[in-house]
Amino acid sequence: MTIHLERPTHQRAELAVTRIGGRIGAVVEGVRVGGDLAPETVAAVRAALLEHKVLFFRDQHHVTDDDHIDFADLFGETTKAHPTVNTGSAKVLSVAANRGMAANSWHTDVTFVDRVPAMSTLRAVTIPAYGGNTVWANTAVAYEQLPPSLKALVDDLWAVHSNDYDYAMATENDAEKDDDNLQFKRDEFASTVYETQHPVVRVHPETGERTLLLGHFVKKFVGLNSSESTAIYQLLQNRVTKLENTVRWQWREGDVALWDNRATQHYAVADFGTQPREVRRVTVAGDVPRSIGGRSSVVLQGDATEFSTVASLVS
Repeated sequence: MTIHLERPTHQRAELAVTRIGGRIGAVVEGVRVGGDLAPETVAAVRAALLEHKVLFFRDQHHVTDDDHIDFADLFGETTKAHPTVNTGSAKVLSVAANRGMAANSWHTDVTFVDRVPAMSTLRAVTIPAYGGNTVWANTAVAYEQLPPSLKALVDDLWAVHSNDYDYAMATENDAEKDDDNLQFKRDEFASTVYETQHPVVRVHPETGERTLLLGHFVKKFVGLNSSESTAIYQLLQNRVTKLENTVRWQWREGDVALWDNRATQHYAVADFGTQPREVRRVTVAGDVPRSIGGRSSVVLQGDATEFSTVASLVS
Protein backbone atom coordinates (compact mmCIF):
# COMPACT_ATOMS: atom_id res chain seq x y z
CA MET A 1 0.00 0.00 0.00
CA THR A 2 1.38 3.42 -0.96
CA ILE A 3 -0.09 6.61 0.49
CA HIS A 4 0.74 9.97 -1.13
CA LEU A 5 0.99 12.84 1.33
CA GLU A 6 1.42 16.59 1.05
CA ARG A 7 3.86 17.95 3.63
CA PRO A 8 3.62 21.55 4.92
CA THR A 9 6.65 22.35 2.73
CA HIS A 10 4.60 21.11 -0.26
CA GLN A 11 7.21 18.45 -0.92
CA ARG A 12 5.44 15.36 -2.18
CA ALA A 13 6.32 12.28 -0.14
CA GLU A 14 5.36 8.63 -0.34
CA LEU A 15 4.53 6.55 2.71
CA ALA A 16 4.68 2.87 1.77
CA VAL A 17 3.25 0.21 4.09
CA THR A 18 4.29 -3.34 3.24
CA ARG A 19 2.74 -6.28 5.06
CA ILE A 20 5.33 -8.80 6.30
CA GLY A 21 3.09 -11.24 8.19
CA GLY A 22 -0.25 -12.78 7.37
CA ARG A 23 -1.90 -11.65 10.60
CA ILE A 24 0.45 -9.06 12.07
CA GLY A 25 3.31 -6.77 11.09
CA ALA A 26 4.25 -4.26 8.38
CA VAL A 27 7.28 -2.24 7.33
CA VAL A 28 6.81 1.50 6.78
CA GLU A 29 9.00 3.38 4.32
CA GLY A 30 9.04 7.08 3.51
CA VAL A 31 8.89 8.27 7.12
CA ARG A 32 11.75 9.95 8.96
CA VAL A 33 10.94 9.20 12.59
CA GLY A 34 10.75 12.30 14.78
CA GLY A 35 8.39 14.89 16.17
CA ASP A 36 7.98 17.00 13.03
CA LEU A 37 5.76 14.68 10.99
CA ALA A 38 2.81 16.26 9.20
CA PRO A 39 -0.62 15.51 10.70
CA GLU A 40 -1.54 13.56 7.56
CA THR A 41 1.51 11.35 8.05
CA VAL A 42 0.68 10.73 11.70
CA ALA A 43 -2.89 9.80 10.76
CA ALA A 44 -1.64 7.40 8.08
CA VAL A 45 0.81 5.74 10.47
CA ARG A 46 -1.89 5.43 13.11
CA ALA A 47 -4.29 3.82 10.64
CA ALA A 48 -1.59 1.37 9.55
CA LEU A 49 -0.84 0.56 13.18
CA LEU A 50 -4.47 -0.22 13.98
CA GLU A 51 -4.58 -2.56 10.99
CA HIS A 52 -1.19 -4.29 11.31
CA LYS A 53 -0.66 -4.03 15.12
CA VAL A 54 3.13 -3.55 14.85
CA LEU A 55 5.07 -1.34 12.43
CA PHE A 56 8.79 -1.30 11.67
CA PHE A 57 10.87 1.65 10.45
CA ARG A 58 14.33 0.75 9.15
CA ASP A 59 17.52 2.84 9.23
CA GLN A 60 16.42 5.60 11.60
CA HIS A 61 20.01 6.23 12.73
CA HIS A 62 19.38 9.93 13.32
CA VAL A 63 16.93 9.34 16.18
CA THR A 64 18.04 10.63 19.59
CA ASP A 65 16.21 10.09 22.88
CA ASP A 66 14.52 13.47 22.39
CA ASP A 67 13.46 12.57 18.84
CA HIS A 68 12.11 9.28 20.16
CA ILE A 69 10.00 11.04 22.79
CA ASP A 70 8.77 13.64 20.28
CA PHE A 71 7.73 10.88 17.87
CA ALA A 72 5.78 9.02 20.56
CA ASP A 73 4.13 12.29 21.65
CA LEU A 74 2.49 12.52 18.22
CA PHE A 75 0.28 9.55 19.14
CA GLY A 76 -0.73 10.65 22.62
CA GLU A 77 0.71 11.75 25.94
CA THR A 78 3.79 9.76 26.89
CA THR A 79 4.18 8.00 30.22
CA LYS A 80 6.96 7.95 32.75
CA ALA A 81 9.68 5.49 31.64
CA HIS A 82 8.46 2.76 34.02
CA PRO A 83 6.48 2.52 37.27
CA THR A 84 9.46 1.09 39.21
CA VAL A 85 12.59 0.84 37.04
CA ASN A 86 14.90 3.86 36.69
CA THR A 87 17.49 3.75 33.90
CA GLY A 88 18.41 7.43 34.04
CA SER A 89 15.68 9.09 31.95
CA ALA A 90 12.24 10.33 32.92
CA LYS A 91 10.63 9.10 29.69
CA VAL A 92 13.03 6.61 28.08
CA LEU A 93 13.52 3.08 29.45
CA SER A 94 16.86 1.52 28.51
CA VAL A 95 16.37 -2.24 28.27
CA ALA A 96 19.64 -4.17 28.43
CA ALA A 97 19.35 -7.92 29.03
CA ASN A 98 22.96 -7.98 30.21
CA ARG A 99 21.92 -5.92 33.23
CA GLY A 100 19.31 -8.44 34.35
CA MET A 101 16.48 -6.90 32.29
CA ALA A 102 15.71 -9.86 30.03
CA ALA A 103 12.21 -9.72 28.52
CA ASN A 104 12.19 -13.29 27.25
CA SER A 105 8.65 -14.18 28.17
CA TRP A 106 5.38 -13.37 26.44
CA HIS A 107 3.89 -10.17 27.80
CA THR A 108 1.98 -6.99 27.12
CA ASP A 109 3.77 -3.95 28.56
CA VAL A 110 2.89 -2.83 32.10
CA THR A 111 -0.40 -4.69 32.55
CA PHE A 112 0.09 -4.79 36.32
CA VAL A 113 -1.26 -1.21 36.54
CA ASP A 114 -4.77 -0.06 35.67
CA ARG A 115 -3.78 2.38 32.90
CA VAL A 116 -2.15 -0.05 30.46
CA PRO A 117 -0.09 1.83 27.83
CA ALA A 118 -1.81 2.26 24.47
CA MET A 119 1.34 2.01 22.37
CA SER A 120 5.02 1.30 22.80
CA THR A 121 7.94 2.41 20.65
CA LEU A 122 11.27 0.61 20.72
CA ARG A 123 14.56 1.78 19.23
CA ALA A 124 17.54 -0.47 18.52
CA VAL A 125 20.72 1.06 19.98
CA THR A 126 23.10 -1.90 20.30
CA ILE A 127 22.29 -5.16 18.51
CA PRO A 128 24.31 -8.40 18.78
CA ALA A 129 25.95 -9.99 15.76
CA TYR A 130 23.44 -12.83 15.97
CA GLY A 131 20.22 -13.47 17.86
CA GLY A 132 18.26 -10.96 19.90
CA ASN A 133 15.17 -10.86 17.69
CA THR A 134 11.75 -9.84 19.02
CA VAL A 135 8.49 -11.64 18.26
CA TRP A 136 5.01 -10.08 18.40
CA ALA A 137 1.62 -11.83 18.54
CA ASN A 138 -1.83 -10.52 17.60
CA THR A 139 -4.22 -10.84 20.56
CA ALA A 140 -7.24 -9.64 18.57
CA VAL A 141 -6.96 -12.46 16.02
CA ALA A 142 -6.29 -14.87 18.90
CA TYR A 143 -9.66 -13.99 20.42
CA GLU A 144 -11.44 -13.96 17.08
CA GLN A 145 -10.30 -17.51 16.34
CA LEU A 146 -11.35 -18.99 19.67
CA PRO A 147 -14.10 -21.61 19.37
CA PRO A 148 -17.48 -20.55 20.81
CA SER A 149 -16.97 -22.70 23.91
CA LEU A 150 -13.74 -20.89 24.83
CA LYS A 151 -15.24 -17.48 24.07
CA ALA A 152 -18.04 -18.32 26.49
CA LEU A 153 -15.42 -19.12 29.12
CA VAL A 154 -13.27 -16.00 28.71
CA ASP A 155 -15.87 -13.34 27.94
CA ASP A 156 -16.66 -12.92 31.65
CA LEU A 157 -13.31 -14.07 33.05
CA TRP A 158 -11.06 -11.68 34.99
CA ALA A 159 -7.38 -11.98 35.87
CA VAL A 160 -5.12 -10.47 38.51
CA HIS A 161 -1.93 -9.01 36.99
CA SER A 162 1.10 -8.27 39.19
CA ASN A 163 4.75 -7.25 38.92
CA ASP A 164 5.57 -9.47 41.90
CA TYR A 165 7.53 -12.36 40.41
CA ASP A 166 7.09 -14.84 43.26
CA TYR A 167 4.42 -16.89 41.52
CA ALA A 168 4.20 -19.93 39.27
CA MET A 169 3.33 -18.10 36.07
CA ALA A 170 6.79 -16.52 35.96
CA THR A 171 8.52 -19.89 35.50
CA GLU A 172 7.37 -20.03 31.87
CA ASN A 173 11.03 -19.76 30.86
CA ASP A 174 14.14 -21.23 32.44
CA ALA A 175 15.85 -17.85 32.07
CA GLU A 176 13.51 -16.51 34.76
CA LYS A 177 15.59 -18.57 37.21
CA ASP A 178 18.80 -16.74 36.26
CA ASP A 179 20.33 -15.14 39.36
CA ASP A 180 20.80 -11.69 37.78
CA ASN A 181 17.23 -11.60 36.51
CA LEU A 182 15.76 -12.72 39.81
CA GLN A 183 17.84 -10.23 41.78
CA PHE A 184 16.84 -7.37 39.47
CA LYS A 185 13.17 -8.28 39.69
CA ARG A 186 13.22 -8.54 43.47
CA ASP A 187 15.28 -5.41 44.10
CA GLU A 188 14.00 -3.00 41.46
CA PHE A 189 11.21 -4.30 39.23
CA ALA A 190 9.05 -5.31 42.21
CA SER A 191 10.32 -2.62 44.59
CA THR A 192 6.74 -1.34 44.66
CA VAL A 193 4.16 -4.07 44.16
CA TYR A 194 1.25 -3.39 41.83
CA GLU A 195 -1.78 -5.60 41.34
CA THR A 196 -4.72 -4.90 39.06
CA GLN A 197 -7.76 -6.95 38.15
CA HIS A 198 -8.35 -6.82 34.38
CA PRO A 199 -10.93 -8.42 32.09
CA VAL A 200 -9.38 -11.27 30.10
CA VAL A 201 -11.27 -9.90 27.09
CA ARG A 202 -11.01 -6.15 26.65
CA VAL A 203 -12.71 -4.00 24.02
CA HIS A 204 -10.24 -1.97 21.97
CA PRO A 205 -11.18 1.72 22.40
CA GLU A 206 -10.40 2.67 18.78
CA THR A 207 -11.25 -0.38 16.68
CA GLY A 208 -13.92 -2.03 18.81
CA GLU A 209 -12.06 -5.34 18.48
CA ARG A 210 -12.09 -7.80 21.34
CA THR A 211 -8.56 -8.69 22.44
CA LEU A 212 -7.10 -11.11 24.98
CA LEU A 213 -5.41 -9.31 27.87
CA LEU A 214 -2.98 -11.90 29.21
CA GLY A 215 0.82 -12.35 29.31
CA HIS A 216 3.21 -13.34 32.07
CA PHE A 217 2.09 -10.65 34.50
CA VAL A 218 -1.04 -12.74 35.08
CA LYS A 219 -0.94 -14.09 38.63
CA LYS A 220 -4.27 -15.90 38.73
CA PHE A 221 -7.80 -15.88 37.40
CA VAL A 222 -10.52 -14.57 39.69
CA GLY A 223 -12.51 -17.40 41.27
CA LEU A 224 -10.07 -20.14 40.24
CA ASN A 225 -7.34 -21.85 42.23
CA SER A 226 -3.67 -21.96 41.27
CA SER A 227 -3.74 -25.20 39.28
CA GLU A 228 -6.90 -24.19 37.42
CA SER A 229 -5.43 -20.77 36.65
CA THR A 230 -2.22 -22.30 35.30
CA ALA A 231 -4.09 -24.72 33.03
CA ILE A 232 -6.38 -22.06 31.57
CA TYR A 233 -3.53 -19.57 31.22
CA GLN A 234 -1.47 -22.02 29.16
CA LEU A 235 -4.48 -22.96 27.05
CA LEU A 236 -5.15 -19.32 26.15
CA GLN A 237 -1.49 -18.34 25.77
CA ASN A 238 -0.99 -21.18 23.31
CA ARG A 239 -3.74 -19.64 21.20
CA VAL A 240 -2.13 -16.20 21.34
CA THR A 241 1.39 -17.35 20.47
CA LYS A 242 0.53 -19.80 17.70
CA LEU A 243 3.26 -19.25 15.10
CA GLU A 244 0.80 -18.28 12.37
CA ASN A 245 -0.33 -15.47 14.67
CA THR A 246 3.14 -13.94 15.07
CA VAL A 247 5.80 -11.89 13.31
CA ARG A 248 9.52 -12.07 14.13
CA TRP A 249 11.75 -9.04 13.61
CA GLN A 250 15.49 -9.27 13.05
CA TRP A 251 16.82 -6.03 14.46
CA ARG A 252 19.42 -3.78 12.92
CA GLU A 253 20.83 -0.80 14.77
CA GLY A 254 18.72 2.26 13.97
CA ASP A 255 15.46 0.34 13.63
CA VAL A 256 12.33 1.66 15.35
CA ALA A 257 9.26 -0.44 16.15
CA LEU A 258 5.82 0.94 17.06
CA TRP A 259 3.13 -1.42 18.33
CA ASP A 260 -0.41 -1.36 19.62
CA ASN A 261 -0.01 -2.53 23.21
CA ARG A 262 -3.78 -3.07 23.48
CA ALA A 263 -3.77 -5.78 20.80
CA THR A 264 -0.40 -7.52 21.06
CA GLN A 265 2.03 -9.47 23.17
CA HIS A 266 5.76 -9.65 22.50
CA TYR A 267 8.81 -11.72 23.42
CA ALA A 268 12.51 -10.78 23.27
CA VAL A 269 14.44 -13.90 22.28
CA ALA A 270 17.45 -14.43 24.58
CA ASP A 271 19.71 -16.36 22.19
CA PHE A 272 22.71 -14.04 21.95
CA GLY A 273 24.86 -15.22 24.85
CA THR A 274 26.92 -12.51 26.55
CA GLN A 275 26.87 -10.11 23.59
CA PRO A 276 25.67 -6.60 24.47
CA ARG A 277 22.12 -5.72 23.45
CA GLU A 278 20.32 -2.47 24.25
CA VAL A 279 16.97 -1.20 23.06
CA ARG A 280 15.18 1.91 24.34
CA ARG A 281 11.47 2.22 24.89
CA VAL A 282 9.02 5.11 25.12
CA THR A 283 5.35 4.37 25.85
CA VAL A 284 2.14 6.23 25.07
CA ALA A 285 -0.48 6.50 27.80
CA GLY A 286 -3.57 4.32 27.51
CA ASP A 287 -7.06 4.08 28.89
CA VAL A 288 -8.25 1.77 31.66
CA PRO A 289 -9.38 -1.48 29.97
CA ARG A 290 -13.09 -2.21 29.80
CA SER A 291 -14.77 -5.59 29.54
CA ILE A 292 -17.37 -6.63 26.98
CA GLY A 293 -20.00 -5.70 29.56
CA GLY A 294 -18.47 -2.26 30.12
CA ARG A 295 -16.79 -2.86 33.49
CA SER A 296 -13.43 -1.17 34.06
CA SER A 297 -10.29 -2.72 35.51
CA VAL A 298 -9.88 -2.47 39.29
CA VAL A 299 -6.73 -1.55 41.21
CA LEU A 300 -5.96 -4.00 44.02
CA GLN A 301 -2.57 -2.65 45.11
CA GLY A 302 -0.32 0.25 44.12
CA ASP A 303 -1.00 3.73 42.77
CA ALA A 304 0.11 4.30 39.15
CA THR A 305 -0.91 7.94 38.83
CA GLU A 306 2.75 9.05 38.73
CA PHE A 307 3.44 6.62 35.88
CA SER A 308 0.65 7.71 33.57
CA THR A 309 -2.39 9.86 33.18
CA VAL A 310 -5.50 8.07 31.94
CA ALA A 311 -5.41 8.83 28.24
CA SER A 312 -8.22 10.19 26.15
CA LEU A 313 -8.22 9.21 22.49
CA VAL A 314 -6.16 11.36 20.14
CA SER A 315 -8.01 12.05 16.90
